[in-house]
Amino acid sequence: MHTRRSEFFDGFKAILPLIAGAIPFGIIYGAIAVTQGLSPAATIAMSLFVFAGAAQFIAAGLIGAGAGAGLIIFTTFIVNLRHILYAASLAPYVRGLPAAWLLPLGFWLTDESYAVAIKRYNADDESGAEPSPYRHWFFIGAAVSMYINWQICTLIGVVAGSTFEDSANWGLDFAMVVTFIGIVVPLVVTRPMLGAVLTAGTVALLLDGLPHKLGLMAAAFAGIAAGYVLETYIAPQWRARQNIRKRLKT
Repeated sequence: MHTRRSEFFDGFKAILPLIAGAIPFGIIYGAIAVTQGLSPAATIAMSLFVFAGAAQFIAAGLIGAGAGAGLIIFTTFIVNLRHILYAASLAPYVRGLPAAWLLPLGFWLTDESYAVAIKRYNADDESGAEPSPYRHWFFIGAAVSMYINWQICTLIGVVAGSTFEDSANWGLDFAMVVTFIGIVVPLVVTRPMLGAVLTAGTVALLLDGLPHKLGLMAAAFAGIAAGYVLETYIAPQWRARQNIRKRLKT
C-alpha cells in the first residue's frame, strides 16, 4: 500500500546512487566559485536559489572572466533549456497538481531527480496496475534528497577552495560524467531510444567547439528528431517484421 510517507522516502532513497556521483561535482563547484572571485556567501546562495549544477559552473567561470550580466544570463539560459524537455516528459503525470506542488517540483527538477521520477512513473504504466495517487511524493522525496546533498557539497567545496589553492584541479569532475552515463543507460530500452542517444552523442561531439554550449542544444534537438523519426516511421516496420516472424514460428 503506497502512502505519502512511503513514496517520499522511496524517492529519497532511490536517488542515492546518483547522488554519489554528484558529491564531487558539488564540491568542485564550491571550490571553483570561490577561486573565481565569488564570496563564500554568494557561492552558497547560488546553490540555494539557482540549484543548477552546470549553469552554476558556467556562471562562476564567466563571473571570474569579468563577463557582463547579460551574457551570463543568456549562457545559463541556453544550458538549462534541456529542462524544458524534462518538464514536457513529466507534464502528463503532474498536470493535475496545484501550483503549490508544481512550483517546488519545477525548481527542484534536475537531471538526477528527473531520471528517478520518470522511471517511477513509467513503472506504473508498464505494470498496468492502478497508479499510486502519491507518486509526486516520490518525486519530491528524490528532489529534496538531491537538494540537501548539493548544499552540503557546496559548503565543503567553499571550505576546500578557501583552504587549498589547487582544490579545483583535483580531477573529481570525472565523477559527473559517470553519473550521467548511469542516468541515461537504464532509460535506453528501445531501438528508437538508442538511436536518439547515439545521434545526440555524435552531434554533441561534432559541435563541441560552438560557443555558449550551443552544441549541446543542437545535439538535444538532433536526438529528439532522430527518436521521433525512428519511433514514427521505422519502429512500426520493425514491429511488423517481429509479428510476422512470430506467426511463422507458430
